[in-house]
Amino acid sequence: MEPEVYNQSNFAILKAAYLYYIKNIPQIEIAEKMNISITTVSRLIKKAREEKIVEFVIRDPYIECMYLEEKLLKTFGLKDVIIAPNGFVSHVDNEENTAEAVKKLVALEGARYLQRIITKDDVLGITWGSTMYYLIHYLNPCQKVDAAFVTLHGSIAFCDHELDVRTLTSRMAMAFGGRQYYLLTEALMSSKKITDFIKNEKNTKVVFDMFDEVTISINGIGSMYPEVNSVLAGRDYLTEKEFIELQKENVYGDIALRFINERGEECGGELRDRTIAIDLEKFKKIKTKITIASDESKAHTVYSVLKGKLVDVLIIDYALGRAIMELFEKENNTKI
Repeated sequence: MEPEVYNQSNFAILKAAYLYYIKNIPQIEIAEKMNISITTVSRLIKKAREEKIVEFVIRDPYIECMYLEEKLLKTFGLKDVIIAPNGFVSHVDNEENTAEAVKKLVALEGARYLQRIITKDDVLGITWGSTMYYLIHYLNPCQKVDAAFVTLHGSIAFCDHELDVRTLTSRMAMAFGGRQYYLLTEALMSSKKITDFIKNEKNTKVVFDMFDEVTISINGIGSMYPEVNSVLAGRDYLTEKEFIELQKENVYGDIALRFINERGEECGGELRDRTIAIDLEKFKKIKTKITIASDESKAHTVYSVLKGKLVDVLIIDYALGRAIMELFEKENNTKI
């Protein structure tokens, strides 16, 4: 029989674990209460885990978020995936409010992620939209970073001032205490000639030159397939003829005011040459491209930008992530 004189008291292990995990008492107070050292308390707590006295369980549906994160990372070769559990959304009265609640939850994750990675040497490119609007609300104003913040496209005439890219860039720069740079022009011009002229204007050229220096981009995404939900599809931005032409090119959505097809390739014909925005090929070269999206109705569009390598970091809700994986498995006749 092996000597057990140096074994710890089972009750001591149980008591230390109970005080620490159930009563939330700090280890230093447990040491005083049990008249032992902090080192011994730490050893007792570790022993409680080893002996299965204490076990940790992440309940469904939250553990499913971790499994889904691993699948998305592996499948699409992403740098990072953040999944907001839909289960955290409290009960609301109607579907529209539920969608907004999920969007806010995803925006919160986006704000926290951005504040974890941004440094003073970064140049952050920003796009317009309600998700960006919510994200800025969740930024911690105490976390200052003297980075540069720049618009990735011009303004949209009919856009709510609060959602306009210039307003968002200004507010984000203010939240971080950084520097702001923005385009003073509308996004969509009437001709390529006017677009080229404006791009060569002094103030515009300064911002376009900065596109080469962008290290992080953060954007929402507009969906046009299978249902048309993107605000850009409305007649305030496109003519009926322009929208029909996009549909002929199998448009799936828009990212940074660039229209993309099922493969994540740019479409839009002459619209491309009339848009004051970062070129899609230049956008691809940004080191860390963060896409934030919510609602499974955007699954086809987000899947297309993933196929087009337009995303490095994906921040989404669980329902959208699951829908994306289902599309991948169906297309590839596989189960991951």
